[in-house]
Amino acid sequence: MVILVIELKDIHKSFNKKSVLRGVNLKVKKGESLVVIGGSGSGKSVLLKHIIGLLKPDKGSVIVDSADLSMLDENGLDEIRKKFGMLFQSAALFDSMKVWENVGFGLKRHTRMTDPEIKEVAVQKLRKVGLVGVEDVMPSELSGGMRKRVGLARAIAMEPEILLYDEPTTGIDPIMADAIDDLIIKMGKELDITSVAITHDMRSAYKIADTIAMLYNGVIIATGSPEEIRHTSDPFVKQFVEGRAEGPIILEGIN
Repeated sequence: MVILVIELKDIHKSFNKKSVLRGVNLKVKKGESLVVIGGSGSGKSVLLKHIIGLLKPDKGSVIVDSADLSMLDENGLDEIRKKFGMLFQSAALFDSMKVWENVGFGLKRHTRMTDPEIKEVAVQKLRKVGLVGVEDVMPSELSGGMRKRVGLARAIAMEPEILLYDEPTTGIDPIMADAIDDLIIKMGKELDITSVAITHDMRSAYKIADTIAMLYNGVIIATGSPEEIRHTSDPFVKQFVEGRAEGPIILEGIN
């Protein structure tokens, strides 16, 4: 039986009269790893913010676990957001906090756990992402890849049902990017998590996705398995996944 965890229905969103999303329809099944691909400025991050309820659509509805986010008050949204963990593009760590405090930030805000209890959980989650002995280190002492791992440990600290990834491999070298992809796959299997990632890194998309959806010109123009997307005949999708300048996708500022 297919269980839908997330459904976007005819989502429209504009900023200063500039239309970004023009009728996005998307479904995410329980346990699925969905990757949304698209160029810079295509609206991928805007779409992600709608899923977690940080933005409200001008038109359409976002359904998470049968709840229409537009119908919820702030308390209701806070409860829904507890279902989510998120790995931000830059890891978004607090430089003034030790690693364990960063990992346990949500636990500090939303539970009555003591600091020693939070630190214990943080150490466990750090170990799960392959980091040992760094709990008392400051973020400034970490490499880019280690910061990503700490960000992932924080994302799973409250044992979420859904993980969101914002460009998870941006800003790190190819070997570390592959290690992060392996961790994303591992988290999905071990924790039985539904995940949504946005990226323009096709190598990463092919590796971590069960389903890939391409966002272009404000709508989802193609959805399929990695193999279906890799061998697509759609000229727009084909140009993007092959990384070619020539094709129907017009590059801004290039004649």
